[in-house]
Amino acid sequence: MIQKFTKHINSNFPFLKGKKILIAISGGLDSVVSTHLFSELKYPISLAHCNFQLRGAASDLDEEFVYNLSQKTSNQIFIKKFKTEEYAKKHQLSTQIAARELRYNWFQELVEKHNFDYILTAHHADDNLETFLINLTRGSGLEGFTGIPAINGNIIRPLLPFSRAEILTYAQENDIHWREDASNASTKYIRNKIRHQVVPILKEINPSLLSSFGKTLKNLQESQQILEDRIDDISSEVIEKKEAIAKINIAKIQQLSNPKAYLYQLLKAYNFTEWNDVYHLLSAQSGKQVFSKTHRLLKDRDFLIVSKKTDVTLSAVERSFDINEDELEITNPIHLNFEEVTKKSTENNQTIYVDKDLLKYPLTIRKWKIGDYLYPTGMQGKKKLSKFFKDEKFSLIEKETTWLLCSAKNELIWVINYRQDRRFSSKLSTKNYLKITTL
Repeated sequence: MIQKFTKHINSNFPFLKGKKILIAISGGLDSVVSTHLFSELKYPISLAHCNFQLRGAASDLDEEFVYNLSQKTSNQIFIKKFKTEEYAKKHQLSTQIAARELRYNWFQELVEKHNFDYILTAHHADDNLETFLINLTRGSGLEGFTGIPAINGNIIRPLLPFSRAEILTYAQENDIHWREDASNASTKYIRNKIRHQVVPILKEINPSLLSSFGKTLKNLQESQQILEDRIDDISSEVIEKKEAIAKINIAKIQQLSNPKAYLYQLLKAYNFTEWNDVYHLLSAQSGKQVFSKTHRLLKDRDFLIVSKKTDVTLSAVERSFDINEDELEITNPIHLNFEEVTKKSTENNQTIYVDKDLLKYPLTIRKWKIGDYLYPTGMQGKKKLSKFFKDEKFSLIEKETTWLLCSAKNELIWVINYRQDRRFSSKLSTKNYLKITTL
């Protein structure tokens, strides 16, 4: 059996050779076999064990077992105790989801601190089948039925093609000892219920269930790839991206065969969950919004606009930043450079020249407010800034995120990166220019 496992590792994961590997080890059969296998292959491995403190003394005995194993195999080990139930309650998570978050967050911390190349977990074919069935009972899109990925960033699952029975045979042939988790026999959790009550019936119906399931997964993964290719093509047609903002063209989305399905595929990476609300934004009034944990989706005339929550600054909040005359550069709230020059070069949206003699310090950077006026260069008279935004077709988010540069008397100098106010524009006779540039 060891030759079968070794051949699989060497054929499918040649990039692991010579890399620093962190193996997640619980003390159970799968993780102990994984540790044994990579030790036999002479890989430079370290072990990481999570004590979730959910099973009293049994959790501490798992920790002791894993520590003793590390001493026998001369492998470095990291052990951490978690207050899992406390974390789950605080973040309103199930115990299992809380444990998963704690586990993977800690693993990534170890990777960054100790420069590991990869994290290895011991998921196998039975885990894959159980996850598929769990997703089936809960409802899922196609991605929920394509299985646990063998490679997901720096997380590797080399035992994924092997069944629990094959891993058990490996352990018996190599006289490997492990810890049995008594809770695995309980049907309290949905995974165990599927493992002990559903899967045995399916295997009775089809003794080659895992093999058949593997073929099904491959077909679904190929279908998923076709879908992703199609979404990539559609994305380039209907989405305009500018820095951290994405604008989805509503008219183009509505021309597609199933707008709701396309919106799901285009927006799922932004953590939205209320898909009916998202779909209804297509026909909603401008200003309507839907929020996810990380982003907001805003209806603005002909577009749905996606932005990070942290990038949104409410224009109603009065906040300003002063700039003194001796400052040559600022980085907060934006990056500006100030330089006295005697000659002008080409002005553009990122660079303006002003008559320094007309400025009253301190200058101020702030957001717009009702009543602001602009005397636009190239135009006669003045214009309300709100009208300027409308004429220039600013989105609501663009209005919220645009900064103004003002004089000490609160007179507008520059709608930064858009339009200069002509009152401070340098005259031909000016000898004292101030060049202001956004970086």
